[in-house]
Amino acid sequence: MNELLALAVEAHGGIDRWNRFKTIDAKLSLGGALWSFKQQPDLFKDVVFSAELHGERVSYQPVTGPNLRTVFVPRRLCLESTDGDLQAAWDNPRSHFDGQSYESPWAPLHAVYFASYAVWTYLTSPFLYTYPGFTTEEIGPWHEQGEVWRRLNVTFPEYVASHTKEQITYFGSDGLMRRHDYVVEILQGATGANYPLAYKSFQGIKVPTARRIYAYDHANKMIPEPLLITIDIADVALR
Repeated sequence: MNELLALAVEAHGGIDRWNRFKTIDAKLSLGGALWSFKQQPDLFKDVVFSAELHGERVSYQPVTGPNLRTVFVPRRLCLESTDGDLQAAWDNPRSHFDGQSYESPWAPLHAVYFASYAVWTYLTSPFLYTYPGFTTEEIGPWHEQGEVWRRLNVTFPEYVASHTKEQITYFGSDGLMRRHDYVVEILQGATGANYPLAYKSFQGIKVPTARRIYAYDHANKMIPEPLLITIDIADVALR
């Protein structure tokens, strides 16, 4: 683990504490312009996100109906009743984005796939970067909001579904995340500048309870309009 990643992991609660927990439940809402643009407004309003911390398995509930939930792993996405009755399933769900343009509307399961891997990536970072197969390298600093942020270039292994293979996370002098940049492959290379905000401590793990996500330009500067995605978290339980 390089020095910047070690600083970040410790600032967020430490790897020993993180490894005591296996799962996370978060009450949250997702908003922003993207969901309306993709014809899925309010799909993730007041939902419970549940996931494994050390393996990419995610569920949202309720989604598309009061007694329905989703179950996501990288190679399969299911919609089922809360009693476990299968309603729909996609094998190799990323392939369902083939042939789409940026303007293509999404079905609910397109949105669920995106929201599953994305929020799992966000809520497990920066601890995620210590998992097997990840590689990290500190790159040059960045000046924003009157601060100097250190930057970590992260290469994701093939077994993890995420926006793209290489992503950059920015950290303040306190070791907490300030920004997270990526290109979204399933959105035809759209950019994301993801700002973690409103940190709170849950069982000793520091979690940003709000995120605001914008595009960024060729100079790496955030584009303030439109606000693409909002994430607001009401509560977190680690087990």
